[in-house]
Order: sequence, then structure tokens, then C-alpha cells
Amino acid sequence: MDAWVTWEPFLTSAQRQLPTRTLADGKGLSSYKRYYLTGTGYAKAHPQVLSVVYEQLHSAGIWLKANPREAAQVLSPLWGNLDIETVEIANSHRTYEIQPVTHDQLDEQQHIADAFLAAGLLPKAVDTQDVEVWKP
Repeated sequence: MDAWVTWEPFLTSAQRQLPTRTLADGKGLSSYKRYYLTGTGYAKAHPQVLSVVYEQLHSAGIWLKANPREAAQVLSPLWGNLDIETVEIANSHRTYEIQPVTHDQLDEQQHIADAFLAAGLLPKAVDTQDVEVWKP
């Protein structure tokens, strides 16, 4: 194979199995943030559910970082039975820190949406400042 575009945990898996060289990574292109989404109607009707989900994700992230081996044992079968060592190494590259979204963080998403629109991947413009942001 001459080149491959991939992400964690598959990058760590390949690096552990093959002689590899990283040609480019995403550093400086965008931050690595994960977003959890819900419909506005559901969020307004069930704020207690969002609070529980947020707290559980927060607690799970803390537990995962404090218990890397046990976390890898839990995640390994969920990640296609990757070996536990690979999962543990891949997890060490992630924060698992849960933070509420702020409107200023949506600027990066706006740049991505604008690029997708310019590339014809979105049918119309998106304004991320119109998004209702849930607060815990």
C-alpha cells in the first residue's frame, strides 16, 4: 500500500503491525471535537434526559482515563475486537473530556460548513450561530 487515510484506533493498529510513516496529520486543520446532537423539540421536552446523558458521558470519560486497561477491555469488542494494547494506546491519544458547546466553538464548524458548501457537499448555506446550544 502506498498511502492510506485513516483515524484512531485504526492508525494505532496499523502502526503496531506495519512499518509506517505519517505523511500528514490533521494538526492545525481543525480541533478534534465530538458533538452529541439532539432535536430542539426533544431537548426542550426532555431536559432531564440531556442532563443525565451529559453527566454519564462526563463520568465515563473520567473513568476511562483513570482506568485505561479496563476501558480498553470494554472497548475492544466494540471496536471490532482490536487487541487490548492497541485500544489502550489509541485511547491515550484522546481526551474523552466532555464540555458543553459554546457559540464561539461553532466558528470552526462554520468554516467547515462553508468549505462543504463551496465543494457542493451542502445544498444551502448553514449559519452555525442559529444553532440552539444546550447548557448543563
